[in-house]
Amino acid sequence: MTKDMNTTRPTGLVAIEYEMSRQNADAIASFDAASSLAATIAASLRKNGRLLLLGMGGSHAVGRAVEPFYRALGIDAVAIPLSEQLGQPLPLSGKTVLLTSQSGESAEVLRWFAEVGVPADTFGLTLEGGSTLARTVPSLVGAGGTEKAFAATRSLTLSFALHLAILSALGEDAEPALALLRSERQPDVKAAVDALADVGSVVTSGRRLQGVAEAIALGLTELSRVPCFPLEGGQLRHGPMEMLGPKMGVVLFRARDETAEFVTRMAISALEAGSPVVVFDASGQVPVEGAVTVDVGTASDMAAVFALLPAGQHFMLGFAGMRVEDVGTPVRSTKITRSE
Repeated sequence: MTKDMNTTRPTGLVAIEYEMSRQNADAIASFDAASSLAATIAASLRKNGRLLLLGMGGSHAVGRAVEPFYRALGIDAVAIPLSEQLGQPLPLSGKTVLLTSQSGESAEVLRWFAEVGVPADTFGLTLEGGSTLARTVPSLVGAGGTEKAFAATRSLTLSFALHLAILSALGEDAEPALALLRSERQPDVKAAVDALADVGSVVTSGRRLQGVAEAIALGLTELSRVPCFPLEGGQLRHGPMEMLGPKMGVVLFRARDETAEFVTRMAISALEAGSPVVVFDASGQVPVEGAVTVDVGTASDMAAVFALLPAGQHFMLGFAGMRVEDVGTPVRSTKITRSE
């Protein structure tokens, strides 16, 4: 525990807040430093036209989040857990592979290189320039070194910034996303935290932003030790609606895109089922009556990710702070997972 202005605060929470305080500056530095290798990766993607995104935990959630942005640029992008690729592999021939691991040392990464080797057109994304991943394949490296705190915050933001560099090299306009990183907005999430004060579990959901929903669900579970899991909006419709009710919180992510209306309909349906609903909203549309809306402005694509992610991170901390005393201190996990 750490003493701060006569208030005892968990050491793990202080560490997470420190990571978050520097994530935007580090993300901009990461983007700037990535241009040369990002151009090489973009050339590989233009040549192959197919992308396999591999990672575990938060790194996999990043892959899920950027899938639609690569697809919009004509790249056949698929994100699966690295553990799944090791056990039930997709063919690698003719694909560009992006292997993401913030530490570059997780058990699956080490086994990948031991068993698979280094297929052509394989690249890494990591926060640790001296890691096995970075030493083995050409890798984009986030600025500021390894994230020390438990639960991914800064590492997610930097990973998205590295993808932004690749997307920019493919022709995407990076300026709206960079402008949000420079803005350092401080979202107010108190009403959202209060709305879910009495729930026993949470489902997060989105459509085009499903990967962000998956990242926040993981952080909620890790920090609060409450079951929190993601379901893509269509999948939530097909049966799991049965679980909704006053003890099941629903957290939705909506941006300015063609899927926003589906997220709106889900919010209305969840409210009708009796669930408290929080909408993290970058759509610019009218708030859903009865839901708590966290308005982060209007944004789409990668800009929406950078608008919504900090709000989700602050919500994670507030939600967990109402449930556990030692927020940010893992009891069954380690920062780097070294066993399978």
